[in-house]
Amino acid sequence: MKKLILIPCLFLGLSLSAESINYTESVDVISSEPIYKTITTRTPYQECWDEEVTHSGSAESPIGSLIGGIAGGILGNQVGGGSGKTAATVGGAIVGTLVGKNLSERNSQPSSSMQRRCVTKYQEESSEKLVGYKNIANYKGKTITKYTKTPQDKISVSINVNY
Repeated sequence: MKKLILIPCLFLGLSLSAESINYTESVDVISSEPIYKTITTRTPYQECWDEEVTHSGSAESPIGSLIGGIAGGILGNQVGGGSGKTAATVGGAIVGTLVGKNLSERNSQPSSSMQRRCVTKYQEESSEKLVGYKNIANYKGKTITKYTKTPQDKISVSINVNY
């Protein structure tokens, strides 16, 4: 019995299925407004100048210390005798090195040289670029907006009706 009722209901349901209609209409554009975007360009450039730099003379040359050490070692060798001769030579070399370094620093003159210094800076430039158009239309009381690269005279509207 249930099968007898189910089969007619199935055929009735298939015959009542929904239908739809799709179509397209063209709507007149009432305004087309250009859209601009601000573009900022940064261009690097260098700003350079010459600057005098002073160098101290003390670290330039170890010649004073070397000559003082040799002279001190020779004098220490002449002064000492026997087993103290080695100690006198080493002591004389150390004292001679210190004295030579001190004299070298006193006599050295600071030097200077010109050096090129540079800094990178940026020049900014802004401009307005046209990126597209905002096209506005009305369709049955509704405002429609479409963004395009060029201004439009008409906008296509797709309409789907289900029943």
